[in-house]
Amino acid sequence: MQREEKQLDASLEAIIIRVNDLKSAIAGMIFKLEHEYETLNWPNFLDNFALISGHLTSLSKILSHDKAPNLRNMTVLPLHLSPEKDEELVRTTEGRISTFAHDLVPDYLRTKPDPEAEQKMTGYENKAANLSYDSAHKQVTQYTKVVSHVWDIANKAREDWESEAGARTNQLPTSNAGDTHALVAAVGMGKGLKVDSVQMGQSGVSPGPGGMMVGRPGSQSQGVQGPMGQMAKAPSAIKTNIKAASQIHPYGR
Repeated sequence: MQREEKQLDASLEAIIIRVNDLKSAIAGMIFKLEHEYETLNWPNFLDNFALISGHLTSLSKILSHDKAPNLRNMTVLPLHLSPEKDEELVRTTEGRISTFAHDLVPDYLRTKPDPEAEQKMTGYENKAANLSYDSAHKQVTQYTKVVSHVWDIANKAREDWESEAGARTNQLPTSNAGDTHALVAAVGMGKGLKVDSVQMGQSGVSPGPGGMMVGRPGSQSQGVQGPMGQMAKAPSAIKTNIKAASQIHPYGR
């Protein structure tokens, strides 16, 4: 009796380890699908799927081993039922089950499907048993065509995905973010623009904000007069003597 109990404990421990590995692999795959779907490619997805398949194969080998006890012949019975919260149960189930009450035990320790589900399953089995060979063969052929069509669509989508990813990787960049920011700063704020301060100082014009030319107060440039910027007449070297019109009129009164 003690030997069987030790063998059962060892088998259960190995099964628990394999189940935990399988659970971790499934959780990692779900995390990648939810958070890394933009960078996840088809080979990485197949690697994760192969890891899950390997854990399932190992678990099946443990269950089908000759020294492993037949768990189908064993019954799990609750030893203590309480509506209060059990911290050990919470820790063991990783927060999924907090109480082991009377209304929850039938669902947690159920070894057969729900009666309604079991009844539907029995009806489907009877319907499949009464189906003729020709009808079953036709349905299998139709399902095979549908599955093959879906498989072709998935393969085409995978090829397009891989080709787009490869083209996106090999494509050279057509813009430079640094040059764009420098251009915007130069146009908007005049950053990086050089101004000839000596020439501007002699002409009485100084650069203002944004590269605008602003004249100095009280200064006038050569050839410019007045606020409207009209061109002034150049000084003439010819002397003129302007007299009143009454003095040179030939017909005086």
